[in-house]
Amino acid sequence: MASRHPRPSRHPRPSRQEVSAWRPRVPGVVEVFHARFTEYAYPMHVHDAWTLLIVDDGAVRYDLERHEHGTPHDTVTLLPPHVPHNGSPVDPSGFRKRVLYLDASVLGEDLIGAAVDGPDLRDPVLRRRVGQLHSALARPGDELEADSRLTLIGERLRDHLGRTEGPSRPAPSSDPHLARRLRELLDAYVVQGIGLEEAARVLQAHPAHLVRAFSGAYGIAPHQYLTARRIDRARRLLLTGRPAAEVATDTGFYDQAHLTRHFRRLVGVTPGRYSGSAARRP
Repeated sequence: MASRHPRPSRHPRPSRQEVSAWRPRVPGVVEVFHARFTEYAYPMHVHDAWTLLIVDDGAVRYDLERHEHGTPHDTVTLLPPHVPHNGSPVDPSGFRKRVLYLDASVLGEDLIGAAVDGPDLRDPVLRRRVGQLHSALARPGDELEADSRLTLIGERLRDHLGRTEGPSRPAPSSDPHLARRLRELLDAYVVQGIGLEEAARVLQAHPAHLVRAFSGAYGIAPHQYLTARRIDRARRLLLTGRPAAEVATDTGFYDQAHLTRHFRRLVGVTPGRYSGSAARRP
């Protein structure tokens, strides 16, 4: 009698989970969480912070206050604190998401009701800004950029939650006197750096108004101006023969890699090639 061969067992496809989480040095951001999940579902749970979510691949479905919602790619999802919600992939391929957990300094609890009524925000400008903020938060040393981007995001979120139609017109940005005072403050703190909240306290202005006034007056954001000033200092020091790692510390950059990234973007070459070019001159 022919031997009987057992059928190969059918094993379910293993669940894939990739996560990255950290707490940045940016006021208002409790946690940054990046994840890739397949075939995993969050049970009902709550957070004590606001959840600002974008999905880069796939889609998530979730329940909030007994209503089902979804997260297509062009949507920014804002889940309020203390309100139960769950989450699961729409299909077995799963999803890849980026999440910010924000405290009450960004959004107050008085906005919870509006967020429950409309948690999914279709706003391409907001979606792009949230992505840019995640990029800045992933780069140590770029806290002023992240702080500035978060300020404008918070303003836009509050605008969404305070009305029922499209985003309102931005507040007027023309304030050359305030812009000049912020420029002088940045000049005084080129190496040490200064946070947006601290600058707002010193100048007695709202952080969002500071960013808009400066950008309107000079055509660049405050963090771009500060980085350019640091690069100018770095160029002078590199031409004296100082090592790039030392120059990075002495000009306010987080480390040599931080200096190199911005130096290449603004000058077109690495610090090493820049200083080497001076050594080759007769």
